Amino acid sequence: RSSLIVTSNLPFGQWDTTFAQDTTLTAALLDRLLHHAHIVRIAGESYRLKHQRQAGMMRGRDVAEIG
Repeated sequence: RSSLIVTSNLPFGQWDTTFAQDTTLTAALLDRLLHHAHIVRIAGESYRLKHQRQAGMMRGRDVAEIG
């Protein structure tokens, strides 16, 4: 047994645009990844971007353009 962590900022419904716009490939991939999976969804602002903005590295407008 082993563990695998996959992260994405896209909901599952938009993953087909990531994998060469191939819905069959995406469905097969998600089927295998999600079998017996634990899904953790984190809502809200990105911690990384929040800390960068607090450190003065980014302005609020820059964050909106990224996300």
